[in-house]
Amino acid sequence: MKVSSVPAPNMKMKKNKRTTESLLRMQKHKLLYLMVLPGLVYFIIFKYFPMGGLVIAFQDYQAFQGITGSPWVGMKHFIRLFTEPTFFMLLRNTLVLFALNIVIFFPLPIILALMLNEVRKMFFKNIIQTIIYIPHFMSWVIIVSISYVFLTVDGGVLNEMIAALGGEKISFLTSPQWLRTVYIGQVIWKELGWSTIIYLSAITVVDTQLYEAAEMDGAGRLRKTWHVTLPAIRPVIITLLILKIGSTLDLGFEHMYLLLNSLNREVAEIFDTYIYTAGLKNGQLSFSTTVGLFKGVVGLILIMGSNRLAKKFGEDGVY
Repeated sequence: MKVSSVPAPNMKMKKNKRTTESLLRMQKHKLLYLMVLPGLVYFIIFKYFPMGGLVIAFQDYQAFQGITGSPWVGMKHFIRLFTEPTFFMLLRNTLVLFALNIVIFFPLPIILALMLNEVRKMFFKNIIQTIIYIPHFMSWVIIVSISYVFLTVDGGVLNEMIAALGGEKISFLTSPQWLRTVYIGQVIWKELGWSTIIYLSAITVVDTQLYEAAEMDGAGRLRKTWHVTLPAIRPVIITLLILKIGSTLDLGFEHMYLLLNSLNREVAEIFDTYIYTAGLKNGQLSFSTTVGLFKGVVGLILIMGSNRLAKKFGEDGVY
């Protein structure tokens, strides 16, 4: 007995149809795609294209021989990275500073945004926002220079006040005990105000009917903030936290390099400054690329892991 077969759908026709629909959709929204184009070009040129250079982490790269002529050494640089005592110092310093960012700095913009949301006079609110946004537009060179004027032992404003009160001057800028305090203080000063923008934007889209319902139930400002505002902006908080966790080993070069000196190196040297020292100062391009690749892989694993954990607890996550 012959079994009749149903003809399979023409996959080529379906594919052509989807392609046509995509082209029509792009034609309809061409201005939106045009706006995306500069950002796309930026990422291709400065983010994806340079990834090809990661191959030198597995070579003894020589600039005159190039990538094709440099000898392959396999995992030699990775073995060196993980076996050197410097690695554990770099890991400890980086993780401690990252922990300070998460525990101390990360909640502050949320708190400040909630406080600004309670300011009813727009005139005062705009003045406060302008003042706290200004430090973000200053470079780290300016921030550290101003801190130097305040904290230096030789004529520093704060040390002169301590001396006038009968105390002993403190070497804030060279003492390993004060390095992390100075670091997190400068981060708060520079980025606190600017970091509130996203949270303030999220608060503005909260349904006002929720506040009215809470007020009818007798809730005051504090309860409305706790039971309405915070749950409403929780997806934004979770997303930014995931992105922050992804940059665990990426604290930024410029800030710490300006604070780094021979007296506080044991607590101030991090992966970012070490890459600069090994790669540009000492000419160990392959080894510094290895350190950078290690940072990138760890960041990718952390952001994927934290995103999966967030979804497990019912949050949207990053993707």
